[in-house]
Amino acid sequence: MVKTAVILAAGLGSRLNERTKVTPKGFLELGGLPLVERSILNLLEAGIDKIWIGIGYLSEFYEGLAKRYEEVSCVHNAEYAASGSMYTLSKFRNCIHDDFLLLESDLLYDPAGIKELLYDRRKNVILASGETLSQDEVYIETDDHGNLVSMSKDPASLDRVDAELVGICKVSLGHFQAMCELSEEIFKTNLRFDYEQAMAAIAAKHKFAVKKSRITCGARSIRRSI
Repeated sequence: MVKTAVILAAGLGSRLNERTKVTPKGFLELGGLPLVERSILNLLEAGIDKIWIGIGYLSEFYEGLAKRYEEVSCVHNAEYAASGSMYTLSKFRNCIHDDFLLLESDLLYDPAGIKELLYDRRKNVILASGETLSQDEVYIETDDHGNLVSMSKDPASLDRVDAELVGICKVSLGHFQAMCELSEEIFKTNLRFDYEQAMAAIAAKHKFAVKKSRITCGARSIRRSI
C-alpha cells in the first residue's frame, strides 16, 4: 500500500490574481479550513503516513503546517518564480524511495478519490474527470485501452479529448525516476516544465492509466469558484 504523498505548492498562483498576493493558493479557505490542510487531513485519514510539500512562494505558511503535523515535511524550490511544477517535483529525487500519491495544493475533492487510487492495483494512475468548465483545464487524450497518450491545456493540440486532469495521481518510483531523467535535459534550457508534460513525454514507454471518476468531478474548478 502506498504510504507517501507529495503536494506541489511552490507556485505563485498568479491565475487567482489578488487572492494570492498575501496568501498562497493552498491556503485559500473553504468552510474555515485551508484547502491544503483539508487535503493533509484527507491523506492522513486514508493511511498516508508521510507527506512532503514542495514549497517556494510564501513558504512560511507551509512551514507552519510542518510544525503542526509531524507527518509533514517541506522541500524548498528556490527557483519557484521561474520554474514549473516538474522542477519542484524533481527536488524530491533524493527524498522519495517508494511509490507515492501526487497532488496539487489548491484542490477541493471528495476524499473517496484518494481511496480509489490507493485501492487500484495499477501502480501508475491519473485521476481524471469529465468536463468541468473550470477555465483552468488540462485536457487528456487516452488510447483505446484507457492509457495516457498526451495532456495539454490546448485541446486543439490533441487528437481527441477523453477527460480532464483532476490534479491527483499515483506514481511509481520507477516512473518518477523516468520523469526526472527526462526533465534533467529540459532543465538545462527551460525550468518552466510541468509534471503533466513530463508524464505525457514518457507515456509511450511508461504507461499511465487514466481513471475517470465521477466522485472527483469538479476538483480543479475550485480555482475559479472560491
